[in-house]
Amino acid sequence: MNRSTAIGAGSVVALVALSGYAISAGARNLFIVSWAAFAAMALAAPFGARARTEHAEGLVWGYGLASGAMVTSAAVFLVPQAIGHHPQFGGFGIAFGILAGFGAHTVGHRFAHMDFPMDRTVTELSAHAISAGAIIGIVYGNIDIGPGLGLAIVSHKGPAGYAAARRLSSRGESIYPLLLPAAGLGIAAVISSVVPLPETGPFRGIVFGFASGVFLHVAMDFLPRCEIGSEIHDLLSVEDEHAHAVLDRLRVHATLSTVLGGAAVFGAWLVLG
Repeated sequence: MNRSTAIGAGSVVALVALSGYAISAGARNLFIVSWAAFAAMALAAPFGARARTEHAEGLVWGYGLASGAMVTSAAVFLVPQAIGHHPQFGGFGIAFGILAGFGAHTVGHRFAHMDFPMDRTVTELSAHAISAGAIIGIVYGNIDIGPGLGLAIVSHKGPAGYAAARRLSSRGESIYPLLLPAAGLGIAAVISSVVPLPETGPFRGIVFGFASGVFLHVAMDFLPRCEIGSEIHDLLSVEDEHAHAVLDRLRVHATLSTVLGGAAVFGAWLVLG
């Protein structure tokens, strides 16, 4: 067992231990969200590792449904919270969250040329999972909200795990290190859930607005981009002169999948709300 695999296995043990605390503290919804995130990535990864044929259309639908659900959930469940606490500070928080998400994503590419104890793909996914988990934990630790928001936000973990495992497997590397980003979200969420926020409207407006902005950025980052040079294009086995026609067809699937992802959240809200 190499170091990165050992880190992945240790993260699962940590998630199990923290889950016991979450249950004892009555954080049932956070427990559900944490293990849903873990299961989505951990179960999708083996399929990505065994993939021997191109599945661009499936990845488009996976990313589209997840990003559509995330955009809708953040807009419906988090944005009103931020604006409700303080319209101006909430608005500033949303803007800062979107810009911070973009900045972190852009600066993160500089890590590609640095040495880490694990694969760069796993490192980037882990950093993303831990930061998202920290925000989810603060939200659930300070708002009485059901698991629907968290489940929609972590829905991208499945297609992300599939794509990452396929990338690792194509290079002959183990997929077990993906256990770290799979469990990392839940670990960070449970730990950060104990952080209480001051009751002042401006402060909470900034915090929940920032959370809204970050999740909106993540959702938009996962929108399936059917362009030359994109991850979707890399999955195609056709020549470049035929790729444009295939990508045009996939753009239709991208549009339908994102709309259906948002509509699913709307339908669930009508039924359960």
